[in-house]
Amino acid sequence: MSTIITRPTDTSDSRDNTFPEGSRKRLLLVSYHFPPVGGAGVQRPVKFVKYLRKFGWDVSVLMAANPSVPVFDNSLLVDIPEETNLVKARTWEPDYSLKKNMANKNQNTQSTSLLSPVKSACRKIARSGAGLLLQPDSQILWYPNALKAGKILLKEMHHDAILATAPPYSNLILASKLKRITGLPLAVDFRDEWDLSSKYLENHQQDRISHLIQTPLQKSVMKHADAIVATTKASTQRLLDRAHHFGTDAIGKCIYNGFDMDDFDHLDEPLRKPHSRTAQKRFRIVYTGTLWNLTTVEPLIHAIEAVHQVQPEILENLELQFIGRKTPEQQALLERIKQTACTLITEDYCAHHEALKKMANADALCLLLSDVEGAHRVVPAKLFEYLAIKREILSITPSGETADILGSFWPASNFRADNIPGMATWLTERLTETHDACISQPEQVVQFKREYQAGQLADLLNQLVNSTV
Repeated sequence: MSTIITRPTDTSDSRDNTFPEGSRKRLLLVSYHFPPVGGAGVQRPVKFVKYLRKFGWDVSVLMAANPSVPVFDNSLLVDIPEETNLVKARTWEPDYSLKKNMANKNQNTQSTSLLSPVKSACRKIARSGAGLLLQPDSQILWYPNALKAGKILLKEMHHDAILATAPPYSNLILASKLKRITGLPLAVDFRDEWDLSSKYLENHQQDRISHLIQTPLQKSVMKHADAIVATTKASTQRLLDRAHHFGTDAIGKCIYNGFDMDDFDHLDEPLRKPHSRTAQKRFRIVYTGTLWNLTTVEPLIHAIEAVHQVQPEILENLELQFIGRKTPEQQALLERIKQTACTLITEDYCAHHEALKKMANADALCLLLSDVEGAHRVVPAKLFEYLAIKREILSITPSGETADILGSFWPASNFRADNIPGMATWLTERLTETHDACISQPEQVVQFKREYQAGQLADLLNQLVNSTV
C-alpha cells in the first residue's frame, strides 16, 4: 500500500525568480530517511531539497511513510520548502523497537531457564536468516510499495532526473529500477561507501553469501548510474574506478557535507562569536554523534587516564559531553572516565538545533575517526558544523582527507590515535591555563556552505540533462 502526498501552495514567492516556470526542472529524490526522521544522515538530502530551488530545480521526495528508525526530529521540517512533493510509501519492516529488541535480546537475557540456550540459538538463526533474505539491508522491504509509488508519480508528473542517496543501499536499487523504466538520468549519492558500510556498520551481514549477493547489486546500480557522487575526493575516485571496472562511463563528483548558516540563527548572539575561556570555568569538550567502531573514543580515554596518572587533580576542571547513540562497547569505555575526577555527561539524542547550542557552549569540540582500513577516505559530516561554530577541534583521526582538512584550520589539536602523550599534553595545557584558540583561515570555511554544495549538485544535474537532449 502506498500514499502520495503533495504539499500545494502558492510558490510564486518561494521559488527563485531568475528561473521562470518554463525553464525550471524537477528532480525525484529517493531517500528512505527524510524528516521527521532525525539523525546526521538526514541533513544532506534535506539541505539539497532546501537549496536546489535557488538553482532552478524543484524536488519530489520519495520517502518512507512509516520508517523503522531510532530517532525523530520535527525541528528539521522547517527546512522543507512548501512546494516540495512528498511521496510516501509504506515499508513492511517491523517497528524499530522490535528490531532493536531482537538484536540485543541475547545480551539482556539473564534467565537461568533450561530453555534459554535454545531460545537464544533460535533468535540467532532467525536474525541470520532474515539478514540473508533482506539484501542489501532491511529497507528492501520498502522497495515494492516505493517502486509502485515512484512509477505512479513519474507517470503523472514530469521529472527531469533522479537522485538516490545512500545508505540504505536499497534506495539505489529502487532508483536504478526507476531509471530503467523511465530512461531519466540517474545520479547516485554515496554518503558512505557501500563496502565500508557493510564492513563496519552494526548488524550488517558480513558473510560470504551476503558478499556474493551484494556485489552484483552494486554492479547493477553503477552500470545504470549516469553520475556518482560521494562526500570525499578519495571516495569519489574509488567509487568511480569501481564503476568503470563494471563497464559504465558514469561521471564522478565530490560534494562534501557542510553547514547551513540558517541553523545558527536560533543561537544567542554571544554564542555565534568565538568566546574566551576564563580561568574559573571548566574546560568543556563536546562530542556529537554516534560512538561505534568507526568513531571509537578509546584513544581519548587513554589520554585522560594518562593525565590521571600524573596530575589527577586537574581533571576536576574537565567536563566531557557525549551527545548521541553509543554501542555497548563504547559505553563501557566511557564508564572508565568515572574512575577519574572528570565530569561526564551523556545523552542518547537531542534535536539538531539543541546539538548546535551545545556545540556553541563548548570550549572544544571532539572529532573521532578510527584508524581502520578505508577510514582515510571518510570525512564525518559533523566536521563542517564544527568548523562553522568556530570552537577549537580536538581531532583524533588517521592520516587522510579528514586530517588534511583539519590541518588547514586546527593544526595544533590534530592527533593520530597512537599519539597518547600528545593528547595528554594538549589536555594538560587546556586544563591548567587560560587558552584562547583561534581558527586558521576562517574565510576558507565558506566553501562548505550547504547552498554552495546544492549549486554543485544542480550543475551536475544540468550536465546530465543536457547530455541526454
